Amino acid sequence: MTHFMKLNKQPFMLIDSGKKTIEVRLYDRKRAKISVGDTILFTQINTENIIETKVLSINRYDSFLSLYNAQSHTKMGYESENSGDYTDMYEYYSKEDENLYGVLAIEIKKLY
Repeated sequence: MTHFMKLNKQPFMLIDSGKKTIEVRLYDRKRAKISVGDTILFTQINTENIIETKVLSINRYDSFLSLYNAQSHTKMGYESENSGDYTDMYEYYSKEDENLYGVLAIEIKKLY
């Protein structure tokens, strides 16, 4: 199955370069349909740039805090394991939605 997601320029470029291999999302209705082996096409917002990726693994968590405690920060696109803060995700998602749905760490591999 193929899924479509949009990304801002910076995370798009990090996936394109291979530095970001974990995408963090809510475990909402749309993301509940994702399975290992599926394809995700990421589109950079306000452009026609597309990256095709394959889902390698999916890990579900109750909160961004628990996800950030369990996953590699560098694989999520941060410069080091000591950088990045789970509260960054509240820029995109509400705490209410986090509590309602839970969150996902989707490990991906860029396809060439």
